[in-house]
Amino acid sequence: MPEATADLTPVQALRLLQEGNRRFVDGRAEHPNQDAAHRASLAPSQYPFAVLFGCSDSRLAAEIIFDRGLGDLFVVRTAGHVAGPEVLGSIEYGVSLLGCPLVVVLGHDACGAVGAARSAVEQGTEQPGYVGDVVERVTPSVLATHAAGLTEPDDFIDTHIRRTVDQLLNRSRLLAEAVAEGRVAVVGLSYRLADGSARIVVGPNEKDAEQ
Repeated sequence: MPEATADLTPVQALRLLQEGNRRFVDGRAEHPNQDAAHRASLAPSQYPFAVLFGCSDSRLAAEIIFDRGLGDLFVVRTAGHVAGPEVLGSIEYGVSLLGCPLVVVLGHDACGAVGAARSAVEQGTEQPGYVGDVVERVTPSVLATHAAGLTEPDDFIDTHIRRTVDQLLNRSRLLAEAVAEGRVAVVGLSYRLADGSARIVVGPNEKDAEQ
């Protein structure tokens, strides 16, 4: 296992992501773990330190915006970070079989799926095919934002991130148990497209923060 990511706590894993994101924002990216020797060393096995569950938006390439490399992140992406059985199984794989101490839900401003769900609720617009299914899964987040009396664009994004974090913990007993035992933290981040920064929406719980 790579020394830099061996036996990380959830908070330490989050710190690695934050440090990489700051380098990316500042134009100081180091592009770690992207050389031929590291590639060869990973051929027998992988040791990622975080599961990254994010939106499929083409501007959200996880290894780039967090300045990481091969073998660092176990990435799962869907439009609007909607979570079906395949997503839950993939996240559980990263936690239970690969030993990742951190699960990150990554949303972003100007999310097309959230925007489409807002249009569906506020204007009655519909999307064709399975895009409509994605919109339907995001719609409860829009309704919850309205119910809370919130109106700013970031409010809808943040609510959807929080609800996705809650959904992962509510639907996956394996993940919930790992969090309760302090082995894993599930956090939510929101990426800003213009400046490249990722801010915390849902932080690690108090037990993790003490580590």
